[in-house]
Amino acid sequence: MEYRTDDRELQAAAFIEFVNQVWPGNYDMEKTQAALWKTINVTAYDGGRLVGCLRILSDGYYFGTITELLVLPAYQRRGIGSRLLRLARETAPATLYFGAQPGAEAFYEKNGCEKGLQSYVIKKKRQES
Repeated sequence: MEYRTDDRELQAAAFIEFVNQVWPGNYDMEKTQAALWKTINVTAYDGGRLVGCLRILSDGYYFGTITELLVLPAYQRRGIGSRLLRLARETAPATLYFGAQPGAEAFYEKNGCEKGLQSYVIKKKRQES
């Protein structure tokens, strides 16, 4: 397994192929690439195939958030997500805050993450392109 911190070579096409195996959707190539350029991408590759990705969005000083931590289903329970979290902790320029999918709390607690305040969401309607 090859791990990369701040993977600037991650391209939207590879990311979309990967993410559709975890969270199927209709992802726009240009918007996805723009999003990838704005985040610190911590990645895991198996023989050149993207199998895990953790994305960090940060102001560089005071705040950071994990936008997602995804591992392909066939690669889960192999320590990849835990390794991505450790690399994120080492790479992030600030304290990281994030929400957990229901049922994933034990994974984060096992990996030394502290439970914080409950999060809230302000939803914005997406404009059709």
